[in-house]
Amino acid sequence: MTTDRYLTVAGSGVHEIEIRRSRFLCALAPAGTAEAAREVIAGRRRAEPGARHHCHAFVLGPDGRTQRSGDDGEPAGTAGTPMLEVLKRRELTDTVAVVTRYFGGVLLGAGGLIRAYGQAVAEAVREVGVTEYRRLHLLEVTVGYDRAGRLENDLRASPYRLGGTRFDEAAHFEVGLAAGQFEAFRSWLADQTGGEALTSDRGERWVS
Repeated sequence: MTTDRYLTVAGSGVHEIEIRRSRFLCALAPAGTAEAAREVIAGRRRAEPGARHHCHAFVLGPDGRTQRSGDDGEPAGTAGTPMLEVLKRRELTDTVAVVTRYFGGVLLGAGGLIRAYGQAVAEAVREVGVTEYRRLHLLEVTVGYDRAGRLENDLRASPYRLGGTRFDEAAHFEVGLAAGQFEAFRSWLADQTGGEALTSDRGERWVS
Protein backbone atom coordinates (compact mmCIF):
# COMPACT_ATOMS: atom_id res chain seq x y z
CA MET A 1 0.00 0.00 0.00
CA THR A 2 1.15 3.52 -0.69
CA THR A 3 1.15 6.08 2.08
CA ASP A 4 -0.51 8.99 0.24
CA ARG A 5 -3.81 7.14 -0.21
CA TYR A 6 -5.64 4.25 1.37
CA LEU A 7 -8.93 2.43 1.04
CA THR A 8 -11.35 1.57 3.81
CA VAL A 9 -14.93 0.35 4.02
CA ALA A 10 -17.53 3.04 3.34
CA GLY A 11 -19.42 2.28 6.54
CA SER A 12 -20.68 -0.45 8.83
CA GLY A 13 -22.90 -3.29 7.69
CA VAL A 14 -23.74 -6.97 8.04
CA HIS A 15 -24.11 -9.39 5.13
CA GLU A 16 -25.22 -13.02 5.45
CA ILE A 17 -24.53 -16.04 3.28
CA GLU A 18 -25.59 -19.65 3.78
CA ILE A 19 -23.45 -22.61 2.78
CA ARG A 20 -24.72 -26.17 3.36
CA ARG A 21 -27.06 -24.98 6.10
CA SER A 22 -24.33 -23.08 7.98
CA ARG A 23 -25.02 -19.35 8.26
CA PHE A 24 -22.11 -16.92 7.96
CA LEU A 25 -22.85 -13.34 9.02
CA CYS A 26 -20.04 -10.96 8.10
CA ALA A 27 -19.99 -7.62 9.93
CA LEU A 28 -17.70 -4.95 8.50
CA ALA A 29 -16.84 -1.65 10.15
CA PRO A 30 -14.24 1.10 9.92
CA ALA A 31 -11.79 1.03 12.82
CA GLY A 32 -8.84 3.35 13.33
CA THR A 33 -7.26 1.57 16.30
CA ALA A 34 -6.87 -1.96 17.66
CA GLU A 35 -9.07 -0.97 20.59
CA ALA A 36 -11.85 0.12 18.24
CA ALA A 37 -11.53 -3.10 16.25
CA ARG A 38 -11.74 -5.22 19.39
CA GLU A 39 -14.84 -3.32 20.49
CA VAL A 40 -16.51 -4.21 17.18
CA ILE A 41 -15.56 -7.86 17.73
CA ALA A 42 -16.94 -7.77 21.28
CA GLY A 43 -20.10 -6.08 20.01
CA ARG A 44 -20.72 -8.91 17.57
CA ARG A 45 -20.34 -11.45 20.36
CA ARG A 46 -22.96 -9.57 22.35
CA ALA A 47 -25.26 -9.25 19.35
CA GLU A 48 -25.10 -12.95 18.40
CA PRO A 49 -24.63 -14.81 21.70
CA GLY A 50 -25.96 -18.11 20.34
CA ALA A 51 -23.33 -18.49 17.63
CA ARG A 52 -20.53 -21.01 17.96
CA HIS A 53 -17.80 -18.92 16.30
CA HIS A 54 -17.00 -15.21 15.94
CA CYS A 55 -13.90 -15.15 13.73
CA HIS A 56 -12.20 -11.87 12.93
CA ALA A 57 -9.59 -10.04 10.90
CA PHE A 58 -8.50 -6.42 10.90
CA VAL A 59 -5.97 -4.21 9.16
CA LEU A 60 -4.92 -0.82 10.56
CA GLY A 61 -2.84 2.18 9.54
CA PRO A 62 -2.51 3.97 6.19
CA ASP A 63 0.26 1.53 5.24
CA GLY A 64 -1.69 -1.51 6.47
CA ARG A 65 1.12 -2.38 8.83
CA THR A 66 -1.02 -3.76 11.67
CA GLN A 67 -2.75 -7.03 10.71
CA ARG A 68 -4.48 -9.41 13.07
CA SER A 69 -6.83 -12.38 12.71
CA GLY A 70 -8.42 -15.04 14.86
CA ASP A 71 -10.15 -18.38 14.20
CA ASP A 72 -12.21 -18.47 17.44
CA GLY A 73 -12.35 -22.25 17.67
CA GLU A 74 -12.40 -23.08 13.97
CA PRO A 75 -9.49 -25.26 12.74
CA ALA A 76 -6.32 -23.15 12.64
CA GLY A 77 -5.98 -21.10 9.46
CA THR A 78 -9.46 -21.82 8.11
CA ALA A 79 -11.24 -18.60 9.15
CA GLY A 80 -9.22 -15.58 10.26
CA THR A 81 -6.47 -16.04 7.67
CA PRO A 82 -8.74 -16.21 4.59
CA MET A 83 -10.71 -13.27 5.98
CA LEU A 84 -7.50 -11.27 6.34
CA GLU A 85 -6.42 -12.23 2.84
CA VAL A 86 -9.60 -10.72 1.39
CA LEU A 87 -8.98 -7.42 3.19
CA LYS A 88 -5.37 -7.38 1.96
CA ARG A 89 -6.33 -8.30 -1.60
CA ARG A 90 -8.84 -5.43 -1.68
CA GLU A 91 -6.13 -3.13 -0.18
CA LEU A 92 -8.44 -2.24 2.70
CA THR A 93 -7.13 -0.80 5.94
CA ASP A 94 -8.63 0.75 9.07
CA THR A 95 -11.17 -2.03 8.61
CA VAL A 96 -12.41 -4.87 10.84
CA ALA A 97 -14.33 -7.92 9.67
CA VAL A 98 -16.14 -10.30 12.03
CA VAL A 99 -17.76 -13.44 10.65
CA THR A 100 -20.26 -15.09 12.97
CA ARG A 101 -21.02 -18.71 12.11
CA TYR A 102 -24.10 -20.68 13.04
CA PHE A 103 -23.30 -24.34 12.39
CA GLY A 104 -25.86 -26.06 10.18
CA GLY A 105 -24.99 -29.65 11.01
CA VAL A 106 -22.93 -30.41 7.89
CA LEU A 107 -19.15 -30.46 8.17
CA LEU A 108 -17.52 -28.30 5.49
CA GLY A 109 -13.93 -29.48 5.85
CA ALA A 110 -10.90 -27.20 5.94
CA GLY A 111 -11.16 -26.20 2.28
CA GLY A 112 -14.87 -25.52 2.58
CA LEU A 113 -14.34 -23.32 5.64
CA ILE A 114 -11.56 -21.34 3.95
CA ARG A 115 -13.79 -20.66 0.94
CA ALA A 116 -16.83 -19.84 3.07
CA TYR A 117 -15.10 -17.35 5.36
CA GLY A 118 -13.37 -15.67 2.43
CA GLN A 119 -16.60 -15.50 0.45
CA ALA A 120 -18.48 -14.01 3.40
CA VAL A 121 -16.00 -11.12 3.66
CA ALA A 122 -15.73 -10.57 -0.10
CA GLU A 123 -19.52 -10.33 -0.51
CA ALA A 124 -19.83 -8.04 2.50
CA VAL A 125 -17.22 -5.67 1.05
CA ARG A 126 -19.21 -5.50 -2.19
CA GLU A 127 -22.37 -4.73 -0.23
CA VAL A 128 -20.90 -2.09 2.08
CA GLY A 129 -18.65 -0.41 -0.48
CA VAL A 130 -15.22 1.18 -0.32
CA THR A 131 -14.03 4.75 0.28
CA GLU A 132 -10.67 6.20 -0.74
CA TYR A 133 -8.78 8.55 1.55
CA ARG A 134 -5.96 10.73 0.22
CA ARG A 135 -3.36 12.64 2.16
CA LEU A 136 -3.68 16.21 0.93
CA HIS A 137 -2.02 19.47 1.85
CA LEU A 138 -4.68 22.04 2.67
CA LEU A 139 -4.60 25.71 1.78
CA GLU A 140 -7.15 28.31 2.71
CA VAL A 141 -7.81 30.66 -0.19
CA THR A 142 -9.30 34.07 0.64
CA VAL A 143 -10.82 36.38 -1.98
CA GLY A 144 -13.24 39.27 -2.10
CA TYR A 145 -16.87 38.69 -2.90
CA ASP A 146 -16.49 40.16 -6.37
CA ARG A 147 -14.44 37.12 -7.36
CA ALA A 148 -15.89 34.49 -5.02
CA GLY A 149 -18.69 33.09 -7.18
CA ARG A 150 -16.60 32.56 -10.24
CA LEU A 151 -13.67 31.17 -8.26
CA GLU A 152 -15.90 28.64 -6.52
CA ASN A 153 -17.24 27.44 -9.87
CA ASP A 154 -13.73 27.28 -11.31
CA LEU A 155 -12.48 25.29 -8.32
CA ARG A 156 -15.30 22.77 -8.68
CA ALA A 157 -14.35 22.27 -12.32
CA SER A 158 -10.61 22.10 -11.60
CA PRO A 159 -8.42 19.09 -10.67
CA TYR A 160 -8.02 20.56 -7.16
CA ARG A 161 -10.21 19.40 -4.29
CA LEU A 162 -12.59 22.01 -2.92
CA GLY A 163 -13.40 21.37 0.73
CA GLY A 164 -15.17 23.64 3.16
CA THR A 165 -16.23 27.21 2.45
CA ARG A 166 -16.70 30.12 4.83
CA PHE A 167 -18.10 33.58 4.20
CA ASP A 168 -17.54 36.53 6.52
CA GLU A 169 -15.84 39.77 5.53
CA ALA A 170 -14.41 37.82 2.61
CA ALA A 171 -14.89 34.40 1.00
CA HIS A 172 -12.70 31.52 2.18
CA PHE A 173 -12.21 28.23 0.36
CA GLU A 174 -10.38 25.18 1.66
CA VAL A 175 -8.43 23.57 -1.17
CA GLY A 176 -6.71 20.19 -0.99
CA LEU A 177 -3.57 19.65 -3.05
CA ALA A 178 -1.73 16.43 -3.75
CA ALA A 179 2.05 16.33 -3.77
CA GLY A 180 3.36 18.03 -6.88
CA GLN A 181 0.35 20.30 -7.42
CA PHE A 182 1.56 23.36 -5.49
CA GLU A 183 3.29 25.34 -8.22
CA ALA A 184 0.61 24.61 -10.80
CA PHE A 185 -2.12 25.62 -8.35
CA ARG A 186 -0.50 28.90 -7.37
CA SER A 187 -0.09 29.82 -11.03
CA TRP A 188 -3.67 28.77 -11.79
CA LEU A 189 -5.02 30.73 -8.81
CA ALA A 190 -3.17 33.87 -9.82
CA ASP A 191 -4.62 33.62 -13.33
CA GLN A 192 -8.17 33.06 -12.04
CA THR A 193 -8.12 35.93 -9.56
CA GLY A 194 -5.81 38.46 -11.15
CA GLY A 195 -3.32 37.82 -8.36
CA GLU A 196 -5.77 39.06 -5.71
CA ALA A 197 -6.25 35.81 -3.77
CA LEU A 198 -4.47 35.23 -0.48
CA THR A 199 -3.46 31.76 0.73
CA SER A 200 -2.64 30.37 4.16
CA ASP A 201 -1.27 26.95 5.01
CA ARG A 202 -3.54 24.57 6.94
CA GLY A 203 -1.25 21.53 7.03
CA GLU A 204 -1.88 17.96 5.93
CA ARG A 205 -4.97 15.84 6.46
CA TRP A 206 -6.50 12.57 5.31
CA VAL A 207 -9.49 13.46 3.16
CA SER A 208 -12.11 11.19 1.58
